Amino acid sequence: MIVFPAIDLKAGQVVRLAEGDMDRATVYADDPAAQALLFAEQGAEFLHVVDLDGAFAGRPENAEAVEDIVENFPGHVQLGGGIRNAQTVERWFDLGVSRLVIGTAALKDPEFVKAMAREFEGGIVVAVDARDGMVATEGWAEKSDMPVIDLARRFEDAGVASILFTDVGRDGMLTGCNIEATVDLARRCSLPVIASGGVKGIDDIHMLSLHAGDGIEGVITGRAIYDGRLDLATAIAMAGRG
Repeated sequence: MIVFPAIDLKAGQVVRLAEGDMDRATVYADDPAAQALLFAEQGAEFLHVVDLDGAFAGRPENAEAVEDIVENFPGHVQLGGGIRNAQTVERWFDLGVSRLVIGTAALKDPEFVKAMAREFEGGIVVAVDARDGMVATEGWAEKSDMPVIDLARRFEDAGVASILFTDVGRDGMLTGCNIEATVDLARRCSLPVIASGGVKGIDDIHMLSLHAGDGIEGVITGRAIYDGRLDLATAIAMAGRG
């Protein structure tokens, strides 16, 4: 199982939000590329980066910071936030991003996502963000009327690499990952699932790693690392035993 340390970008800084609320942001670092290198030194081979401003604007807003991260981080960068058209997809892949996470467009323009998944095989991850079991969109600011499982199944035969499942109500809250809902989605969907939202410590990593055989591909963690509640190197070692 892969552990993805998270770098969330707002106005060029590394932040974490509480429940996806842009007004509840904690700044952790001013140099995203330096933060990425710190994660690499702790053994991270994969990185999850989110352009928060881009997610709300519908277009890239932290391009310079993302480019610096991609240039300096020696592993694979998975990027989400504001990816709504083919030009943006092509630009990020050309710059060296390994995988792109698409959320809002997956709900509103599924044919676009499927086309990108076919063109960039193994490069597209669909974000399925849940608020009360329904899909949240527009940087989690809106809640749709589509159940999470329905959106995930829409892309089962589309060439998508993975589903990234986030329980929005737990994100950045250190209340523990919603393991039950994540594993349930993995069992009911044929695509690998990446867990996100609420990781508070090594127990979450351990429990998720036990379900690698159910289709849990990885876990994203941010605030628990930044607050010192989770040691990244220990988490990576734990995930490798799952």
